[in-house]
Amino acid sequence: MTQEDGALDSLVRKRIRALRVAQGWSLEELAARANLSQSSLSRIENGQRRLALDQLVILARALDTTLDQLVESAADDVVISPVIDSAHGLMRWPIKGDPGMSVMRQRMTEPPPDNPARMRAHPGREWLVVLSGAAVLMLGNRRFRIETNQAAEFPTMMPHAIGAAGGPCEIMGIFDRDARRGHQRDAGETGERDGARGPRE
Repeated sequence: MTQEDGALDSLVRKRIRALRVAQGWSLEELAARANLSQSSLSRIENGQRRLALDQLVILARALDTTLDQLVESAADDVVISPVIDSAHGLMRWPIKGDPGMSVMRQRMTEPPPDNPARMRAHPGREWLVVLSGAAVLMLGNRRFRIETNQAAEFPTMMPHAIGAAGGPCEIMGIFDRDARRGHQRDAGETGERDGARGPRE
């Protein structure tokens, strides 16, 4: 076994134990769910028994995860630097686990539009966190004020717009794959989010 294989082997065993503990299960409980003996499971966790593929498949299922997630190697690029769009005041981070998702940070100074025709709707889901100041989320016919450290989650098929509430605010948006594509269609491939320089989202 190479050093790299040994490191992955150890990581998989630690994951099995950590997932079991996170579920609040004893060795006996997980062993029963995986149809293993308690002593076999203990030896797997402690490195005293070879990891067999068939057992890993069963353990992954019992732990409500996938084999791929159980055996994936440790990521070297833990820290991700943002892509900065200075012209539009945007910072964007890709999400490694799902390249279709992204995180965006934006400073807003204008209120959302009064004209419903300027609201956007597209497939997907979005999460919004206010980092400083207060934001206004227009969602259909409803208006929500979101204060610092508050968050909102909404389907982007609902016509929506975001702006500042009575002064500058800084927000963090998280877009799923469909919402990200919707914003790219609205703003072009530059990554500009509607409203970066004005009131629209």
